[in-house]
Parts: sequence; C-alpha cells; structure tokens
Amino acid sequence: MKPVAIFRHAAVEGAGYFATFLAAHSIPSTLFAIDRGDPLPPDAEAYAGLCFMGGPMSVNDPLPWIAAECALIRDAAARGVPVIGHCLGGQLMSKALGGRVEANPVKEIGWGTARAAEHPLARHWLGDMAARPRTETGEGAGEGAGEAATVFQWHGETFSIPPGATRILGSDFCANQMFVLGPHLGMQCHVEMTPEMIAAWCASWPEEVAGLAALPASVQTPERMQAEAAARLPATRRLADRLYSVWIGGLRG
Repeated sequence: MKPVAIFRHAAVEGAGYFATFLAAHSIPSTLFAIDRGDPLPPDAEAYAGLCFMGGPMSVNDPLPWIAAECALIRDAAARGVPVIGHCLGGQLMSKALGGRVEANPVKEIGWGTARAAEHPLARHWLGDMAARPRTETGEGAGEGAGEAATVFQWHGETFSIPPGATRILGSDFCANQMFVLGPHLGMQCHVEMTPEMIAAWCASWPEEVAGLAALPASVQTPERMQAEAAARLPATRRLADRLYSVWIGGLRG
C-alpha cells in the first residue's frame, strides 16, 4: 500500500494520535518536516492520502511553502487522493480549495464542545454523534439532537467553507469547525492531541494570550487544560477514531 504523507509545520505540532491510529491499522506513513526544511513532493501520485498538521503561522503569511502546499492539496483533489487537515492544515485546505482564512471573533484555546450539523454527510462522518433531521412539525427534535463533541482548540484564525464543501461541525465560538468535500476532511479543531502535546503547547500560552485585557470564555489556562485532559481525552479519541476510520476508507492503493 502507498504511504500516507504527513506534513509537519512545527516540531511540537506532530501527528500525535493520528500517527498512532495509522500504525494500529497497519497503514504506512512518510513524514515531511517542513519545520526543518524537508522538500515537498512534486505531486500526490505516490501517496494514499495527505495529512496536514497544525502550526503557529498563518496561511496568509508570505512563507514559500504555503503556496506549494496549497498546490499539492489541489493536485491531490484532482487525483482523488484524500486530504485531511488539522487546524492550520484545515486552513490550508480551505485556502487551496477556494475559501479564505481570517481572524476568528475570539481566540479558542483549550477544551471545548461542538455540535454536528443536521446533514447526511455529518451523520456519515460523525455517526451517532450527529443530529438526526427534525420532522416538518419539529416532532422528535429532542431525540434527534446529537451529543456534544469534545475537541481541543488552539487558534486565533478560522476558515470559510470552500465552494462545494459542507460544514459538518460548529461551535458557539467558531462556526466552522469541520468541513468535508468528497473524501477530504478539513478541521479547525484538534482531535490528534496527546497529553505530551498539550503540555508542550502550554509552554507558549503566555505569548498566545499577550495583549488580551481579560481571558474570554473560549480560553483556558494551562492548569485547567492539563487538569481536564484525563477526563476529556477519551471522548476526543472516540471522535478521532470515527473521523479517521471514515477518512482511511477513501485511501488510494
């Protein structure tokens, strides 16, 4: 089987649980560490899928690899090679596929919840977590409400839903948490987290909140993030398992 290409943009924002999931399913992977200058492949032909991780930069920054990664995403889409993006990775996908990336109304940092859209694609990707459609009279709406998804956040910008794509998850603080387009999945939130990654990211928390007059409800302290990790991670893993399982179903041999 061809490997899945994983693109890392910062040393502390590795593949995390995504790599663990691939290994558990005997799916090979190849890491491209953009943070240490690894060159990008010329196209997506040699890979079963492409995975783009997070990073502290903006897709609107004048970095030479951003345009190259966007071109690679478009090449993968043209070839039918599935793409998945986490946070910055989702923003790269949106930009590459005709969307835009701009400041979110508030920063989101730490644990939060999100709700699935009432859409067949949301049910396909999210399973029982997704809401069932209401009847015309609204009957059964209570039964049809999906459960809240537990996700981890670390972003100040967000993406628009690119043309032809469908939003499947949103939250009170950031409307566009996930979109799908055929076999491709773009995420603003993080489902790949590990306790070690959370601890490493917390080291940059003072820089992230610098200039804020007060912490908004969407931002947690490092102490709270780490204290909640043991209780929150199992639910995030269940969400990741569902999303990743659907995504690998589209991998190209």
